[in-house]
Amino acid sequence: MIRFCVRHRRLVGLMWLALCAALVTAAALAPGPSHDDFSLPDSESGRAAALLGPAAAEPKGAIVVSVPSGVQDAHVRRVTAALALPGVHTGPAALSGDGTVARVPLDYPDEDTGRRLKQARDGLRVPGADVELSGGDFADFAPGGLTEGVGLLAAAVILLLALRSLIAAALPLVVGVAGVTCGVALLTVLSNLVDTPAFAVYLTIMLGLGVGVDYALLIVTRHRAALQEHGDVERAVTEAMRTAGRSVLFAGLIVIATGSGILFLGPAIGGGIALAAGCGVLMVMLASLTLLPALLALIGHRIDRFARGRRTTGGPRAALRWSRVVRRRPGLTGALALVALAVLALPAADLRTGWSDAGNRPVTDTTRRAHDLLGRAFGPGWAGPLVLAVADPARIGAEEAAALAGRTPGVARAFATGERSALVIPRTGPQDERTTDLLHRLRAALPAPVLVTGATAAAADYAAFSAGRLPWTVGGVLLAAFVLLTVVFRSLVLPVKAIVVNLLSVAAAYGVVVAVFQWDVLGLGTGGPVDAWVPMMLFVVTFGLSMDYEVFLLSRVREEYTRTADAGGAVAAGLARTAGVITAAASIMFCVFAAFGAFDDRALRIMGVGLAVAVLLDATVVRLVLVPAVMEVLGERAWWFPVLTPRRLTSLRKNT
Repeated sequence: MIRFCVRHRRLVGLMWLALCAALVTAAALAPGPSHDDFSLPDSESGRAAALLGPAAAEPKGAIVVSVPSGVQDAHVRRVTAALALPGVHTGPAALSGDGTVARVPLDYPDEDTGRRLKQARDGLRVPGADVELSGGDFADFAPGGLTEGVGLLAAAVILLLALRSLIAAALPLVVGVAGVTCGVALLTVLSNLVDTPAFAVYLTIMLGLGVGVDYALLIVTRHRAALQEHGDVERAVTEAMRTAGRSVLFAGLIVIATGSGILFLGPAIGGGIALAAGCGVLMVMLASLTLLPALLALIGHRIDRFARGRRTTGGPRAALRWSRVVRRRPGLTGALALVALAVLALPAADLRTGWSDAGNRPVTDTTRRAHDLLGRAFGPGWAGPLVLAVADPARIGAEEAAALAGRTPGVARAFATGERSALVIPRTGPQDERTTDLLHRLRAALPAPVLVTGATAAAADYAAFSAGRLPWTVGGVLLAAFVLLTVVFRSLVLPVKAIVVNLLSVAAAYGVVVAVFQWDVLGLGTGGPVDAWVPMMLFVVTFGLSMDYEVFLLSRVREEYTRTADAGGAVAAGLARTAGVITAAASIMFCVFAAFGAFDDRALRIMGVGLAVAVLLDATVVRLVLVPAVMEVLGERAWWFPVLTPRRLTSLRKNT
């Protein structure tokens, strides 16, 4: 494969152009629909929703009219008339106790109608009245490409500083963008076969850019070192691909395998998320292993034509000095790293899952303003009412069920809405832990024919379901990582060490996420539960990325150990030779992920910050301190692997 890509480099380049064009064309002609329904048919909320049928469906949104002097019928009529688009249906207005806010239920057929409603509202002017829209389709989002552009710009600056060559720095960006473009297009097409949430494309972009630029950087760095040493382009490309390329192959497979752990949520729920992660990583990995060697061969010695500064083949002196410090005091440095990770991980014990809502959005967003107006006028519970479904009206009617629910502590109001349905308004908002407690109390207190559903109940059921599946996900990911690392390093000790160390870095990332987004220690108004799908996705992706750096570092350590048979010296040399590229790669990935921390969607913001923190910790505390310290303590034992010779097999059979 390497020889083919090198000797037929122009053909490989044309094949990638054709592949990109074909996938982009297919995505434009046959894009798959998005599915944001995370309901569980087997849960109580799912059974209740099926029982009520269309009657259980809550309106997609609402018009909120606020007039400080008091809402008049004329205000409501003028607003509803201005927003009376084809297919739009409005219900009777509900007036707040003080008469200053009116809530008009709003339903419409599709997202395109929702966009036109938002545009009509933006141009609407009613003297003395403020008009806002409540509903997910009306939320503001950053312009497409802005977040990705910031991440790419930061990556370009870091590449220039690290490689000191314009052409060399451009190659990882070209490979990363080509891979991500194909990954996004592939996801768009496959969305016709697998239910995929709307945010999935951003996961593809986030992961694809992060790992794609890193993979290409690793190969380019190794190629330039080999080119400086040997002077022959084809030999340099071959050496880079057989060493760094091998690491990229296994690192990519590990990320894809661990990312597939989200499938433990079930294909219907986790399939689209796993597909999004897999498409991005797979395509950038293939681009790094095929397109990049072809480009390196095509460019040849011109890769350093616009280089600035002098390069050396040896590792950085600072990294070499640091490796000696770790070798002299492995116990102390390792203990300090463990303490730092443990302190950061402590908040993770308080992790609470749920769903973000309009209250987590910026105050410039119409849905946030509508949320605040409704909360002040009607009470926070109106943002997430609970719906009662009566399975057997002969045994208990909706009125009686509402009366029983109304006597439950934590209920602000309960009333029947039909023969088999009733609405329960909590005293607290949908993100409040007391609302979840109320849900459990209602289910325990109400007789069997009465089921509780609604968006808030469905979110709680999904959070409980994902928490129950998390141990299976963790177990599956750890098993896959152990098998793959055993194959890569032919050691049984190193995979165990890698799993334990990476679990520490994942726990630390969880802790930071809880502190920032649940405890709101920064005072940014981000307090609230972590979106239910995020902890599992954050685990599988963070663990996979941690394995990336494990493979990068220990692959070089293994090369040195194979050459010298000196375990301690191999660690020092491997650390010195990879510290620069790991630091640069981690900096790039950190910038790409951190850029998504500014995203409008809170769940993606949590993912971006969590991944950025995980990469930062992994490339510094873990990879430069903890791993070398543990490797120094283990010594030769780190490379232990049973050799099952015929004599050894015979002995084992006799003993058993």
